[in-house]
This record gives sequence, structure tokens and C-alpha cells, in this order.
Amino acid sequence: MHIPPELILLLRRATSVVALTGAGVSQESGLRTFRDAQSGLWTQHRPEDLASPEAFQRNPRLVWDWYAMRREQLAEVQPNPGHFALAEMATHIPDFVLVTQNVDGLHRKAGSPRVIELHGNLGRVKCSDCGLQVDSWNDDDEDLPHCRFCGGLLRPDVIWFGERLPQAALQEAVRAARRCDVFFSIGTSGLVQPAASLAHAARNKGAVVVEINLDPTPLSAKADFVLRARSGEILPELVRETWIRS
Repeated sequence: MHIPPELILLLRRATSVVALTGAGVSQESGLRTFRDAQSGLWTQHRPEDLASPEAFQRNPRLVWDWYAMRREQLAEVQPNPGHFALAEMATHIPDFVLVTQNVDGLHRKAGSPRVIELHGNLGRVKCSDCGLQVDSWNDDDEDLPHCRFCGGLLRPDVIWFGERLPQAALQEAVRAARRCDVFFSIGTSGLVQPAASLAHAARNKGAVVVEINLDPTPLSAKADFVLRARSGEILPELVRETWIRS
């Protein structure tokens, strides 16, 4: 796909860039989306039965097993060229912040240094009572893992239906959006708030907005550049044209 020369020049001059990524980026690694992952036994349950505080209180074993299955799926996938291109981009921009709605941790695995995970991370759990984050735990079939400090049940460290985003992460993302020169919206529908508002916050402060998505979104009409391509194909090309061949 042809990359506009104006965008290449803007990126070469940019000192602050924010990239917001959504499910489309991870799908290119073969990772099924939240709803797509509901196959087999899990088709019997509504998403709200598997991803809400009420569901966890009602049947913690059901919820725990569902997320254990998703972690097993995640272990089988790797970052794709789009993930690696964003990590490479960060090495050329003094102030590069990657904000993601994905919970798979693939951006960190690809080497991106500054990642704000708005919806949490499947690779972590936290205490359902005291909120302590835990990176490792004893997972067996006999009993659900408990917090070593307060004894509360551990739960996935992801945002569930009805829960607010972590305010510190959201505020950091908003600050980054408001100071950036260029804002990328990549593989996200532009429908999920408050993440969808970040592009508009950047645009209102004068940033150039770039959308990378195969399909039109509510942001498309207001973006300065719209690239209808897979992120795993266009991002490596964009990095090569901007910095490698410059």
C-alpha cells in the first residue's frame, strides 16, 4: 500500500507519538477475540456470565476456568510484525506511548517499552478483596488460589463488565494523547469508551490523527490519514519508509 509522503515527513519530525491498539492487532497473531473464544462448552454462557464481578461471586470456579483456558490459548501465539514494528517505532521517537485495549501482553513481549494496558493483563491476577497484583500463583484443580496476605480469592487482573478502568492508567493515557504530535488508532473499532475518546483528545490539541483499520469506524471521517490495511503489513512498511530508508 502506498504510504503518503506527508505522513512520513510528519513522523520524522515528531517528538511525541501515541499509538492506541485494539483487538484487530492481536487477531493477526491468530488470537481469538473475547467472544470468538467462546467455543465448545463456553457457548452455553453469556459473556456477562464469565466476565463480571457478579459472575465471579456466583461461580468463581467457572470464571477461573474460563480465564485459564484463555491463558492456554494465549501461550500458543506470538507477537506479529505489527507488534514488532511498534516496538521499533518507539526507538525512533523520544516520547512514544503505546496504549492498548488488549489484555494479551503481546506488546510487552514484542519489546515495546512504555505500554499502558487500559483493560488489564491476562498474565496477571489480583486479589478480589485487597486488590494486590500477583504475577505467579499456585493453580491446581482442588482449590482456587487465595491471596497470601489477606486470604481473599485471586481473580484475573482484567476489567470486567460494570467495572471502571484503572484511573491512573487512563489519566496517563489522556495526558499522553493531549501532548502528542501524532496519534495512531490501530485495529480498534472506535466504539469502546473511554479509549475511543483519546483520538479526539489528541486531535483537539492539534495532533495529526492516523487510523489503521480494514474497516471504517466513527473516527474515519475525522482522521487526517486513513490507511485501509492490516497493521502487520502496513506498520513494518511505515517504519522502513520513515527511518530505515531515510
